[in-house]
Amino acid sequence: MDQDIHEGAPLVRPTANYMLRTLCDPHADMFALRAHGPLVRIVGNASTQLRTNYVWQAMGYDVVRTILGDHENFTTRPRWSSAESIGDEPIPPDLVGQLSVYDPPEHTRLRGMLTPEFTARRIRRLEPAMQELVDDRIDALEAAGPPADVQALFADPVGGGALCELLGIPRDDRSEFIRRVRQNVSLSRGYKARAADSAAFNRYLDGLITRQRNDPDEGFIGMLVREHGDEVTDAELRGVFTALILGGVETVAGMIGFGVLALLDHPGQRESLFAGREEADRVVAELLRYLSPVQQPNPRMAIRDVVVDGHLIKAGEYVLCSILMANRDEALTPDANVLDVNRDSGPHVGFGHGIHYCIGAAVARTLLRMAYQTLWRRLPGLRLAVPVEEIKLRNAFIDCPDQLPVAW
Repeated sequence: MDQDIHEGAPLVRPTANYMLRTLCDPHADMFALRAHGPLVRIVGNASTQLRTNYVWQAMGYDVVRTILGDHENFTTRPRWSSAESIGDEPIPPDLVGQLSVYDPPEHTRLRGMLTPEFTARRIRRLEPAMQELVDDRIDALEAAGPPADVQALFADPVGGGALCELLGIPRDDRSEFIRRVRQNVSLSRGYKARAADSAAFNRYLDGLITRQRNDPDEGFIGMLVREHGDEVTDAELRGVFTALILGGVETVAGMIGFGVLALLDHPGQRESLFAGREEADRVVAELLRYLSPVQQPNPRMAIRDVVVDGHLIKAGEYVLCSILMANRDEALTPDANVLDVNRDSGPHVGFGHGIHYCIGAAVARTLLRMAYQTLWRRLPGLRLAVPVEEIKLRNAFIDCPDQLPVAW
C-alpha cells in the first residue's frame, strides 16, 4: 500500500555531504539529489533526527514556496505525541514566544504585537546607530592592519551589535552577551557547555525583562511592555527575544561574510553598490538569493494528507525545505547559479515565505546595504589574504565563514 501511495516518489538515501555547502554554493551532492526531482523522499540523518523512517526534501522553488506558504496543511510546531493530536500539541515551555513554532491564531496575535517595531519609520530611526556601528568596526579593522579577519572584526560584531541596538541591550553588556549567544549556537561545544550558556543567557533575559517591566525604555522589550503590558507574558518576551537574537546574529554575520566573498569573486559587480539606492538594494537582494545562509527553516509537518507536486504527503510526515536550492532554481530566475546583481531577483525565499516570513527582513536588508557600501567605500582595494581554498565554514546552526583574512 505504501508503495502505491508514493508511486513516483522513490526512497532516496542522500550522501552525508548533501546538507553541506561549498562556501557560497550548494554542495554538489545537493544538486545530485535535486536530479531526482523537486520533491523527494529521503532516509538518513534527517529522518533519524525527526524519529521517522523517512522525510520529504523539497528543493524546487515552486514546491518550497507552496509548502512554506501553506499554514493550513503544514505546521512548524514540534510533535511530541501521537498522530491523533497533530497540530494541537501545546507549545513546549522552552519554546514559548518563539514565533517559528506557532500557528494561527496564537501566531497572529503575537506577531501583531511585534510588527510595529519593524516599520520603515523605526528602521530609519535605527540607521544612524547602525551606520556608526559599521564605521566603528571598519576603524577596528584598519587599526588591526592587513592581514585582518574581516569576519571576526567586522561581520560578526556588526551582526551582533545591530541586533543589540534594535533589542535594547545596554552597551556595557553587549560583548559578553554576544559571546554567550555565539557559544550557544556553536556545535563544536558539548551539550552540557551549551546548556550552561543557555541557562546564563536566560538568567540575563529574566533580569532585563524585570527591569523593563519596572521602567520600560525605548528598546524592543520596553516597547512591548509599554504597549501591551500584561497581554504579553514574561515567557513570551523571553522567547521572542531569544528567537530574534539567535536567528539574527549569525544570519547577518554569515550574509556579510559570504557577501564579501561573492563580491570579491565578482569585482565588476561591486560598482552597482554606488550607482544609487535602487541599484544597491538590487545587489543586496541578489546576494540574499544567491547565498541564503539559512539553508533550511524549521521542518514542516503535514497536519492532514495533502498532495504537493503530484505526491501524497501523509498527515504526520515531515518536509524539509531547502532555501538555498529553491533560490538556485531556474523556475525563479534564468541562470540561477550565476550571480548577477543587475537582475531582478524576483520573490526569492531567502527570508522564507508565508506567515513565518522573517519579521526583521527590512532591518537586515538595510544593514547589509550599509555594510557592503561602507566597506568598499573605505577599503576599495579589499582582497583575500589567503587562497580561497583555506576559507572554512563555522560549525554552527547557520552557515557562516569561520575566518575571512583580507588585505587592502
